[in-house]
Amino acid sequence: MMILEGIMTTTSAAGEINIAPMGPRVEQTMERLLLKPFRTSRTYRNLKEHPEGVFHVTDDVLLMARAALGAVAPVPALVAAERVRGGVLRDCCRYYEFRAVAIDDRQERCEIEVLVVHRGRVRDFFGFNRAKHAVVEAAILATRTDFLPLDDIEAEFRKLKILVDKTGSEQEQDAFALLSQHLIQVRKTRGTATSTSASDVYPRSNRPKDEAR
Repeated sequence: MMILEGIMTTTSAAGEINIAPMGPRVEQTMERLLLKPFRTSRTYRNLKEHPEGVFHVTDDVLLMARAALGAVAPVPALVAAERVRGGVLRDCCRYYEFRAVAIDDRQERCEIEVLVVHRGRVRDFFGFNRAKHAVVEAAILATRTDFLPLDDIEAEFRKLKILVDKTGSEQEQDAFALLSQHLIQVRKTRGTATSTSASDVYPRSNRPKDEAR
């Protein structure tokens, strides 16, 4: 099995849709997915209340970055799923509607096995791009500031920034700037000196705007 990074939508018992990055373990057939959310996550809580959702394959790394940092506002355009109660991202590449068939939440990071009940295709995947992959890596790192050394994360960001600068479009640059701003804000919140300046991690032409947070 391999880990496939994408975007998950789940629905609370009250009908509120949550958008979150997720990297389930998958097989080529994409008939079953193994999710491993933390018990503290809204994705886990939603699936306990309503064991259905939609996994999306997308090349929209700006949405991935926004979702990695918390609630996405404004919410991107959604359409109703066909076989489950949930929402499908209107601008995804592929999507997989699913129902949970087994939940093991005895550990902090639980395992949820889901069965795909419907799949669809919206548009072609853009293609391989080093900047998009760099943003995905940065987004994963941004979710791990609570338990990974910030100096190590910043060092990785400096490497990833080179790929974004060389090969990224405005979308990738904006996404990386958003993640970089988050990392600097974590430093400020902790009151520790940063080893990285804004000019070190932000793409040169795209500094994050206040409203991007």
